[in-house]
Amino acid sequence: MAEPSPPKITLRKFDLSDVDDFLKWASDPRVTRYGRYDTPITTKPEALAHFRDVILPHPWFRAICVGDDDNKRAVGSISVDPCGSEKCRASMGYRLAYEYWGKGITARAVEAVVKEIFEEWPHLMRLEAVTDVENVASQREAGLMREGVLRR
Repeated sequence: MAEPSPPKITLRKFDLSDVDDFLKWASDPRVTRYGRYDTPITTKPEALAHFRDVILPHPWFRAICVGDDDNKRAVGSISVDPCGSEKCRASMGYRLAYEYWGKGITARAVEAVVKEIFEEWPHLMRLEAVTDVENVASQREAGLMREGVLRR
């Protein structure tokens, strides 16, 4: 029996209609364990505030979507942040709903971002992804090269 083909993924800007899908995985401690924000987002008002204050005004924050054209669901996020005043460097971060782990979705999303971001930001020379030393799965994504371990 042949293995099922991996789900089709697309990246797109978030909109407020994604808030319920976002809340499903943004409140999951398995997904947020290595995240940048300190407190989990567990209520719809918190999710709406996060959309208003963080996601929508962000320079490059995308929904990772799965499904066909008629039924695309936001099952994760991927973002690129400029590194301070250094316009030539940026840092990438990503999250994916637990039920989609191990299907190659994040790796394909990272590959898509690498292709897209260097075209959209022609000044960019380096794209980094900093991961927790314990987050081994994230360190394998899309062929990124490990350069070292930061102290503390």
